[in-house]
Amino acid sequence: QVQLVEAGGGLVQAGGSLRLSCAASGLTFSRTTMAWFRQALGTERELVAAISWIGGKTYYADPVKGRFTISRDNTKNTLYLQMNSLQLEDTAVYYCAALAGGTFTRERDYSYWGQGTQVTVSS
Repeated sequence: QVQLVEAGGGLVQAGGSLRLSCAASGLTFSRTTMAWFRQALGTERELVAAISWIGGKTYYADPVKGRFTISRDNTKNTLYLQMNSLQLEDTAVYYCAALAGGTFTRERDYSYWGQGTQVTVSS
């Protein structure tokens, strides 16, 4: 079955950096659009960044543009999220997700999800 396993979360001071990774198995990773979502306490889950399987085109939500970079290594079936200049508002559980078909901006079109990894930014 499909498994997405995130790693790399933790506690970091504001202004610092973290790199999240998501190891995928059970799907044809190289032909799957992937994304990172996040959910802060008391809020709805939101799309952070996405990367297509065709040409590696990327999308970023406005709050993270210029600070976060999404990338993929198809030889390792792994998705990454490099997060720089972290802010208190970036504190959330971050989820890796795989798009089964449909629109990459639509959360319900993602069929597979990881268990999430906590990112906490302190002042």
